[in-house]
Amino acid sequence: MADALVHLSATGAVRYEAKLHRLHGTLLVQQATGQEQTLLSEAEACLQRALSVAHRQHARSLALRVAISLSHLWQSQRKRTAAHEWLAPIYGWFTEGFDTVDLQEAEALLAELKT
Repeated sequence: MADALVHLSATGAVRYEAKLHRLHGTLLVQQATGQEQTLLSEAEACLQRALSVAHRQHARSLALRVAISLSHLWQSQRKRTAAHEWLAPIYGWFTEGFDTVDLQEAEALLAELKT
């Protein structure tokens, strides 16, 4: 993963930058057993970078996927309010496509975070 990110920086091919940061963050979450704070903090930072890149690239669908990943992480850390407040506005960007997997997952997660 680190090599791929270095390659992106070296070549300027940033098309997949947000996706790589999201995948890196997701992998770190999966590697963390229990509440290993160092890995979880690094995962959160990767997801924040991914979201920043997705916003900069106006990649709304990717931003939604990142927000879902970050919200799942925060939910596992008992930060339900923050997770909901982060995901809800991004979900609100969409006016169609509610039959897609990403939007269905976001809707279900938002409902779960409310309870």
